[in-house]
Amino acid sequence: MTIKLLAIGKTDDPSLQKLITTYVNRLGHYNKFELEIIPDLKKTKNLTVDQQKALEGKLILDKTSNSDFLVLLDENGKQFSSEGFSEYIQKRLNSGMKQLIFVIGGPYGFSEEVYARANGKVSLSKMTFSHQMVRLFFVEQLYRAFTILKNEPYHHK
Repeated sequence: MTIKLLAIGKTDDPSLQKLITTYVNRLGHYNKFELEIIPDLKKTKNLTVDQQKALEGKLILDKTSNSDFLVLLDENGKQFSSEGFSEYIQKRLNSGMKQLIFVIGGPYGFSEEVYARANGKVSLSKMTFSHQMVRLFFVEQLYRAFTILKNEPYHHK
């Protein structure tokens, strides 16, 4: 199975990007993982929030197929402990699906079409983080999940 993280907009901070790359590379030792960046929309000044979410939603949905398991990283999603998230990942790995896609939306969240297509929602915290920070937190937690599944010493109880 391939695990993919789709995110709207590039990471501007080079030090943050370096950390993200570190964990993306580490993930490659456990599972096929891809980070795909969907470019920011251009000329959004004259767009309403709903129009912007709809355009971003179309870009997100264009990157998925009907057979993909789509999970939105959303503040109203299910929260997990690190151990619980590793169990969630293990269940997805055991299911036989070809691709598990996690999505970080744009600054205003997701369109109704994306919510309707999603198979689930996961929240990293009740706190609000920048979209760039969420990328780092997510790839680190995914890495942590694999180290837990392999009984490696990265995660301490």
